[in-house]
Amino acid sequence: MTRLLQRVAISLMKELIWCVAWRRIDWRKLFFAGAIMTVAGVLLPTFVLTYPMWFLSSPVVTYSHQPLNGSMHLSKTLTEARFEQFQLVPAAPSVSLNSTQVTQPLPFKKERTRTRRSRRKKRKTKINDEPTVIPPPPRKTISPHLQRYIASLPPHEALVYAKREIEHAPAVDDDPYLYAPVFRNLSTFMRSYELMDMILKVYIYPDGERPIFHDPHLMGIYASEGWFMKLMEENKEFVTRDPEKAHLYYLPFSSRQLELAVYVPNSHDLKPLSIFLKEYVNMISEKYPFWNRTRGADHFVVACHDWCPYTTTAHQELRKNTIKAVCNADLSEKIFIPGKDVSLPETAIRNPGRPLRNIGRGNRVSQRPILAFFAGNMHGRVRPRLLKYWHNKDEDMKIYGLLPTRVSRNISYIQHMKLSKYCICPMGYEVNSPRIVEAIYYECVPVIIADNFVLPLSEFLDWSAFSVTVAEKDIPKLKEILLAIPLRRYLKMQINVKMVQKHFLWNLRPMRYDLFHMILHSIWFNRLNQIQIP
Repeated sequence: MTRLLQRVAISLMKELIWCVAWRRIDWRKLFFAGAIMTVAGVLLPTFVLTYPMWFLSSPVVTYSHQPLNGSMHLSKTLTEARFEQFQLVPAAPSVSLNSTQVTQPLPFKKERTRTRRSRRKKRKTKINDEPTVIPPPPRKTISPHLQRYIASLPPHEALVYAKREIEHAPAVDDDPYLYAPVFRNLSTFMRSYELMDMILKVYIYPDGERPIFHDPHLMGIYASEGWFMKLMEENKEFVTRDPEKAHLYYLPFSSRQLELAVYVPNSHDLKPLSIFLKEYVNMISEKYPFWNRTRGADHFVVACHDWCPYTTTAHQELRKNTIKAVCNADLSEKIFIPGKDVSLPETAIRNPGRPLRNIGRGNRVSQRPILAFFAGNMHGRVRPRLLKYWHNKDEDMKIYGLLPTRVSRNISYIQHMKLSKYCICPMGYEVNSPRIVEAIYYECVPVIIADNFVLPLSEFLDWSAFSVTVAEKDIPKLKEILLAIPLRRYLKMQINVKMVQKHFLWNLRPMRYDLFHMILHSIWFNRLNQIQIP
């Protein structure tokens, strides 16, 4: 059939060339020839390419041995390779009648092809290791008349208006999104937050060179300051480019980057850091008029390094007047001023691209057999004492230094937290510790051991509802104190830990009432505390 079609095509081509050469074109014949060649072009590949290049395929050799009368003979069987090459279903293993071994067909290499659909399915099957964050309800609509009135107020008068409104906040006992038992005063918080949404504008100073300024540090135990800086500078809701309209002014420096850039290792001298900040504030006060209006009272810093409070001491107005949101909120140092300064939650971020990874999904109460757990470095005054009284002393109290390898092979640090009723959060070199927020992340009731520590976001959060505070002198009685807590109260605290968790989350896209907004609200509220109503 193939040869016949080839002969017809060749004869038609000769006829066409002869007609064209003598300029005698019979269009009917030409049309007929074109139709035949088109049909030939379709049929020819069908017959020729059904079994492509079968004559070049190498034979496949399979061996089988057959024991016959105690002697072994090898038989060689040749099969065409195209048989397996074009099989839609893999060949089943064959068994010889006189053979004791199954003869498997030789495997052939398959070309891996991944379609978009298979990739999508694979992505869908990935384990979701992030908590399910329920978005808050939308904001309440504001009347155009009220919007115009607030916009017409100068910044200071707008703050006076907000303080008066908060003092006469309507009573609220419950809310579908905010859980009342974890708040000191839900009515005041909700009214203050609503006014912040309506009024607050923040001006970020563009001055300062990287990496100390405008370069957020997003990883590790000092990541809180970096995440706030990142989200603040990306924000379009609260940030204004007109400093005359601002109610607060942000000094965007990183205490961690300041340490890396200025501190001389092992010198134990923080004076260069404090001088650096002093010179920066002096430059701001000379270049702009806003610092001198309030002597820095409407300016704020957000810093999580242990040294930050000490680096503000060289400039008296920076130390006494500026709002300091710091992790090291220690009353005994006489630098942190409650009611003006803000205790910043210390969060340890391991993956800046996914800050919520491995958060949540804690075990239920019945699956928490460990009474109390702690593991960490031995520094500061509290941790060695904790280890002295409780390491290897009680099966219910899993208290370690660094988590031993023999233990972590079976149960990781995070799994220990999920298996424990209480997570011990002792202070380190300073009063703050990232374990407090870690315990909340894994739905373990935090036990805080740090005298003179102002707990994070305590302007409105009621820490007694979801944590236990133990004095440093009571470490020897730690188990007795925990066992004395009634089961009903523990169950309430554990529920409260779950409910307060959403207020300690760093979202890549901030949402209302998350950690970014809670920190900003505490700064806003403490600024209102300084306003005097005439």
